[in-house]
Amino acid sequence: MRHHVLTTIAGYLATRHRSHPLRVGVDGICGVGKSTFARELRAALAETGRPVVLVDSDGFHHVRERRYRQGRDSARGYYEDAYDFDALVTDVLVPLGPGGSRVYARRVHDMATDEVVVGDTAPCPPDAVVLFDATFLQRDALRAHWDEVVYLHADVETATGRGVARDAARLGGPEKARAAFAGRYTAACRIYLDEQRPRERASIVVDHNDPDRPFVERMPG
Repeated sequence: MRHHVLTTIAGYLATRHRSHPLRVGVDGICGVGKSTFARELRAALAETGRPVVLVDSDGFHHVRERRYRQGRDSARGYYEDAYDFDALVTDVLVPLGPGGSRVYARRVHDMATDEVVVGDTAPCPPDAVVLFDATFLQRDALRAHWDEVVYLHADVETATGRGVARDAARLGGPEKARAAFAGRYTAACRIYLDEQRPRERASIVVDHNDPDRPFVERMPG
């Protein structure tokens, strides 16, 4: 069932042609499984013969000082300051959009060193499908720059449980991970859901409550 969903979406995206690379956001709340889905979608697209580029969202965070300027536990701070979406627009989505240079930034930040990265660019084939996965991709300033958005939907409690299990070691154990999600990550996602209604606005919606048995809720055509 998962393979069918991935190949169905890949087949649809492979038929979508613009005068520029097709800019596709893979959106969803924390813990829903965006990164894994995006990697598997890249593989499914490659099988169609269409060029595909996956831009790693880890390279588009703000520096630590900016990320935590509203406090390490702030939900609003995570929602507003975690990602450098201005750089995503100016250095990736606009160059890959209508009339753009097709030279995009592969990253603007190094998470390991917390250093700003300048000049790490690459050319993009004009007919490529470009994938970028992250939370909050349908905030106001970003929406006009996506050609398609795949939204992975899961109940907040289900996604949070997966996120806690995934990040427990990184966050200092299950209890600390649950506290971090409750106070910062899941809380930020609730802000996003309330303010932006991403499930309603996405062009493609996938029910991802069970990653082994997802299904397409909505897709054009």
